Amino acid sequence: MKILLVKLSSLGDVVHTLPVVQDILAAHPGAQIDWVVEKAFAPLLTPLLGSGLQRVIPCELRRWRTAPFSAATRSAWHAFRRELQRSEYDAVIDLQGLTKSALVAWLARLAPGGKRYAMANQTEGSGYEGPTRWVADVAIALAPHSHAVLRGRALCGRALGYTPAVRPNYGLNRPPAHASRAQAAPEKVAFVHGSSRADKLWPVEHWVALGRQLVAQGYLIALPHGSDAELATSHAIAGGLNTGEEKAIVLPRLALDELTQQLAQCAGVIGVDSGLSHIAVALDLPHVQIYNFDTAWRTGPLPDFSEAEGARQRSVFALPCPTVAHVWQAWLACRPAPGEAP
Repeated sequence: MKILLVKLSSLGDVVHTLPVVQDILAAHPGAQIDWVVEKAFAPLLTPLLGSGLQRVIPCELRRWRTAPFSAATRSAWHAFRRELQRSEYDAVIDLQGLTKSALVAWLARLAPGGKRYAMANQTEGSGYEGPTRWVADVAIALAPHSHAVLRGRALCGRALGYTPAVRPNYGLNRPPAHASRAQAAPEKVAFVHGSSRADKLWPVEHWVALGRQLVAQGYLIALPHGSDAELATSHAIAGGLNTGEEKAIVLPRLALDELTQQLAQCAGVIGVDSGLSHIAVALDLPHVQIYNFDTAWRTGPLPDFSEAEGARQRSVFALPCPTVAHVWQAWLACRPAPGEAP
């Protein structure tokens, strides 16, 4: 069986879709899976090549829309179409539910008897556009109140005739928990403070206060960034912590695959609702996800596991934002102090 997954963006949405690869392979061990994704997020899928994915097909629809009639765009578009249509598929599954993903699904070639599948309806808090349903041979109705991870898993399961396992497997690996303790350097906790939306951010003074509590437990704070504004915030947090010896490090700006590797080596992650925070979930790291909106039910750590005794990942929500004490208690609930048994 040859399957094409269409999930183009954004980073968090792509992360939420990762478990469908392992779901499909568990149900159909011989399946060959390709995935169309925005080029910026393709490095996240690279680790799955050879152990889940056969091919990652990058596109740049976001960039192409800015100059749709330029010679460079036309050339890149034709190259993308050739690559997309190099194979025939028994199933093309549009997991995005937007016009752009419907276009990609429509362009893909079907094998004899092959079908295109898509969502038949919008789910709460998610975008949805009519063409995804019009292009599909089979439109599948989903529960309106659905977590982003469960929605994609349900769609693929219904399309391909299987019931997904209870716990999602994202397919991303990280070093054993004891690896960092074997080294002399202190364990790191990453602060994912950046977001494309200002209303999702947490105050810098909160990050500094939280960092001081972690430093007192022997942790080193790692500060990633993906823009000049986030770099400035990283330096502001580091400046509040590095009053003597170095207690916080500002990471260099890294490619997505390199940044994922950096997170995988951390003892845990605390972050706002962002793509990097969702990568921490996919890596099964101890993680606290901070919400200024009551939307953790849809995108945060899955509630069936996050509220369980000893859960490694939790979300915190309060208005106008969670307090330092709120986040600290959530951290203590999912991660022991350095040197203690996990």
